[in-house]
Amino acid sequence: MDRAQIVHDNFLRRVAENDLPAGTAPAGSLSDTQAVSIYYSGCLTRALDRTSRVMQSKGQGFYTIGSSGHEGMAAVAAALRPTDMAFLHYRDAAFQIQRAEQVSAQGLGQTITWDMLLSFACSSDDPISGGRHKVLGSKALTIPPQTSTIASHLPKAVGAAYSLGLAKRQPPEHKQLPDDAIVMCSFGDASANHSTAQGAINTSCWTAYQNVPMPLLWVCEDNGIGISTKTPTGWIAASLQSRPGLKYFSCDGTDIYDTFRVTREAAEYVRTRRKPAVLHIRTIRLYGHAGADVPTTYMTKSEVEAEEANDPLLHSVRLLGEARALGHDAALSIYNQTAERVERIAAEAVTRPRLETAEQVMASIIPPKRECAPSNGPSPEDRAAAFGGDVKQMGQPQIMSRLINWALTDLMLAHPEIAMMGEDIGRKGGVYGVTQKLSARFGRARVIDTLLDEQSILGLGLGMAQNGFLPIPEIQFLAYYHNAEDQIRGEGATLPFFSNGQFTNPMVLRIAGLGYQKGFGGHFHNDNSFAAIRDVPGVILACPSNGADAARMMRESVRLAREEQRLVIFLEPIALYPMRDLHEAGDGGWMRTYPDPSERLPFGQVTTHGDGKDVAIVTFGNGTYLSMQAQKRLADEGMNARVIDLNWLSPLPEESLLAAAKGCKNVLIVDETRRTGGLAEALMALFTEKSDAHHARLVAEDSFIPTGPAYAATMPSADDIVEAARALAGGRL
Repeated sequence: MDRAQIVHDNFLRRVAENDLPAGTAPAGSLSDTQAVSIYYSGCLTRALDRTSRVMQSKGQGFYTIGSSGHEGMAAVAAALRPTDMAFLHYRDAAFQIQRAEQVSAQGLGQTITWDMLLSFACSSDDPISGGRHKVLGSKALTIPPQTSTIASHLPKAVGAAYSLGLAKRQPPEHKQLPDDAIVMCSFGDASANHSTAQGAINTSCWTAYQNVPMPLLWVCEDNGIGISTKTPTGWIAASLQSRPGLKYFSCDGTDIYDTFRVTREAAEYVRTRRKPAVLHIRTIRLYGHAGADVPTTYMTKSEVEAEEANDPLLHSVRLLGEARALGHDAALSIYNQTAERVERIAAEAVTRPRLETAEQVMASIIPPKRECAPSNGPSPEDRAAAFGGDVKQMGQPQIMSRLINWALTDLMLAHPEIAMMGEDIGRKGGVYGVTQKLSARFGRARVIDTLLDEQSILGLGLGMAQNGFLPIPEIQFLAYYHNAEDQIRGEGATLPFFSNGQFTNPMVLRIAGLGYQKGFGGHFHNDNSFAAIRDVPGVILACPSNGADAARMMRESVRLAREEQRLVIFLEPIALYPMRDLHEAGDGGWMRTYPDPSERLPFGQVTTHGDGKDVAIVTFGNGTYLSMQAQKRLADEGMNARVIDLNWLSPLPEESLLAAAKGCKNVLIVDETRRTGGLAEALMALFTEKSDAHHARLVAEDSFIPTGPAYAATMPSADDIVEAARALAGGRL
């Protein structure tokens, strides 16, 4: 028999017979009105879970991971403020329901039952995701939506908590949270073992240990099992109690009085001390993991029945009766009336429209633009104070790394909401000196030396962005991005998608990458694949090839993040950071002067070098440098080539690129990424579909990059480009 029906029948029978589980007496400051409200939230949680299963059986609903057994989270919500941002575990419907009750009590109407049923039905009227997913979340309730990537929401909770301290000293233009807010983040006992959770909790402790404000309340909901794998008895308490800098609290999630009291204590500690704490709440899981899951396939029937006998709603009925807040008959009436009401509303919710077209589904991948205060850039006085002696050098050609540094300086002067974070970016000035002097110019609170954990770096940025900051995190090397790529794929890029554009985390992520480094080691520091970036919907990938364009593109990237709320990844070719010469030693052909701070290179615009019609060489990054060497050699042979620098690699600047290549008989694509999964595949498809020019590609081999003299052996060279252009023009390729 269906376990949900068994739990339902048992509740009706046991309340009617006054057969309630034993437990401690109600204690604490929970008022009768609050206690009854929390019980109602639990009843609504239970009714919604049961209804979601009925909807799925009829093909009217599509997601049934429920919150039954975790009804105690309503007491957690009641103990917090609606302005405390909450990153929720997917079993926290009771928390959202209770927070809606809090907001309604303040005179702001909420239709939580209707809203959640629309979400179950995947209706386009669903106010949080617009029918894209069954997610918890609400702008009015300060609950950003989460999907079910394991523990991936924890790193950004750290970022949001850090942002509160910085926002108090330096409020960003689009600040979202009050100064006295805290951040709450919940997760399950199984998720607590995930490396993402361990890294985020460690980061919060590491930060607090240094007396940096970190007002963050972790909530671990311990139901003792992850799908079918049991959590060892005592493991969560043992693993959380001994963390340096982390205050430990625990409560019984089946007891709403105990849960409310302890949560209040924990929240007060976090709010007043501005330090992290963890609330270990012991819960149970009813019905199994999800709708299709049958718990008796991996648990004995007696174990399942023992859990069901400990039903939190039965405990709440007993506690309310002992507190004389609500009689058993009234409690049973609330339960039945709630179930009937949910059933009636569900019948209407399933008739509401759903998404039908690709355009409708994709409408929220790109977030909406937002109003920003006009910026005229930094004043001459501020620039003089920040740059010091560097001002005198701005009229002289410089290497790329220095021009990026100056661009970042100007941007941080113009936009106080910009903060940078990464390993070694502060005192050391970055591995390659790109961020030198920025910490001295803007302080350690805005140029943050982080611990060595890429997930935490990206989470810090994502969380700060949700409180109005414009983060510019740095990942030292492209290969290290893969340690944390789900923070972009599963969190950053999906937030506007699953919130219908209501929540965003705009930022500019700087990554040093690509190949051709002569003296620094192997594939971890020379990674020529960014396929894991290009396939993430909504993410913009920029890649400059020279210092002047890098400065202009960085300014455009910040504009895209600030005004259009985009998530931009700015890929900087390491080998070109120090590049001075182009054709021969001492010619200074690859250095550039610093462009005026008002200059930008617009998103989607390519750059063309030369106007030759024999062959157009389409490339980017190091390929641009090598192609311009080849261009001169080809000209000496009488072949006129133009070099088209893509600048923007995702989405491809198709219109600008095709216009730049127009009039050329041949198109040679030079791609330093790999043959399989490289950018050339998309470019070849584009020219096949939309151009009559003969086209061919020159790409890197499907290989990692070695250390030593063969550092460039697997990638295109200037000689290769010359030979390929000759062959293409001669009809031999």
